[in-house]
Amino acid sequence: MSETNASPEVPVPPGEEWLKVESLDLEAQGVAHRADGKVVFIEGALPGEEVRVQVSRRKNNWEQASITEMRCESAQRVRPQCEFFGLCGGCKMQHFQASAQVAVKQRVLEDNLWHLGKVKPETLLRPIEGPAWGYRYRARLSVRYVAKKDTVLVGFHERKSRYVADIRSCEILPPHVSRLLMPLRQLIGSMAERDRLPQIEVAVGSQVTALVLRHLEPLGAGDIQKLRDFAAEHSTWQDGRFPIAWWLQPKGPDTVAPLDADAPGLDYQLPEFGVTMPFKPTDFTQVNHAINQVLVGRALRLLGVQSQERVIDWFCGLGNFTLPLATQAREVLGIEGSEQLVARSRENARFNGLAERTSFVARNLFEITPQELASYGHADKWLVDPPREGAFALAKAVADLHQDPSLVPDWVPPQRIVYVSCNPGTLARDAGLLVHQGGYRCVAAGAVNMFPHTAHVESMAVFERA
Repeated sequence: MSETNASPEVPVPPGEEWLKVESLDLEAQGVAHRADGKVVFIEGALPGEEVRVQVSRRKNNWEQASITEMRCESAQRVRPQCEFFGLCGGCKMQHFQASAQVAVKQRVLEDNLWHLGKVKPETLLRPIEGPAWGYRYRARLSVRYVAKKDTVLVGFHERKSRYVADIRSCEILPPHVSRLLMPLRQLIGSMAERDRLPQIEVAVGSQVTALVLRHLEPLGAGDIQKLRDFAAEHSTWQDGRFPIAWWLQPKGPDTVAPLDADAPGLDYQLPEFGVTMPFKPTDFTQVNHAINQVLVGRALRLLGVQSQERVIDWFCGLGNFTLPLATQAREVLGIEGSEQLVARSRENARFNGLAERTSFVARNLFEITPQELASYGHADKWLVDPPREGAFALAKAVADLHQDPSLVPDWVPPQRIVYVSCNPGTLARDAGLLVHQGGYRCVAAGAVNMFPHTAHVESMAVFERA
């Protein structure tokens, strides 16, 4: 929903018109139309429901509203599992049956591909699904000491608010992390610097859970000891809980370091390929390790890499796709935007014994010309996994080379591209370029439910030379 009109907001009394909810938008709001055609975005409404609403914001082209009355409830409406649903802003779709959430995300992908890119996949892939609860292995928890109440809050922000929600558990965090929320409140409340500790970042590895404490002032010896005591008390394998390791972050992400030098390292597993991925708690990794394993496996099967082939992994990160690819291909080139990430990718390749089959380059992929693209040499297959901004410059360079072969006369495009996306809008834009100007067909596409109970849509698409 974009605010394209600057007209003032006017409070509107409850309307008498019954509205039929047609779909969900990317914020998980129900979308309906008034008789005059105006769009109404309705908090908490589901497709198929008929509701009356209270309008809270009105613009010339749209309104935002909440439900006041319902006469036709969706058969896919369920009771939210989390008792803090509606207060906490961590997820917005718990009232919607889990499989129906996936169907909506698949439809969002198809609609974006068609309406934004004029692309219709030849085949729709079955959506990738996994555990709906306890899946979030990475999270950023806000911390606030409320002096007036002499209490500490640890969790996510309230919905549409800057305040931290008063939650005591979380259904999408792993159970052992959810059980730490109340003890963490007690810990922070006991510390001398409790009003200067704004955040705890959680990262769960295969053998340890890291807690990264952001502190705005140096911690005294007493507070340091309390952190160690907390870790010792809660580091047990009983009931499925993992050992805890504290990390400290005095300033930006580059300052993160373990509290104790002998703290165990973090990693996640890709067992299908015999790959172990070491990472730091503030690195970008997928929050849902179970889905990531399935995602990597499907991407490589769709790419169909042969042992004699060369592959380029664009936006390679820490090597999440590069290293599994290197177990199958003759050579894999990973390209990423920062020297630091490239160095970490090399370390991970050496750790897995794959250094001889991999090479890495640091390059700003948001500014790449056709000539620079061609300079990386021919690759039989590409894996593209960009951030939310997408891979426009890369797709544009491919299109330019296809439209004008004289730019690089001997360049040979890859036969197949698998594009993994966290934004269906930018995927659709780039797909439009590849299909309509780059000489490719979109042979398949499907949604990936990486974030159950949220409106976030991940997906993948497969392109082959036309």
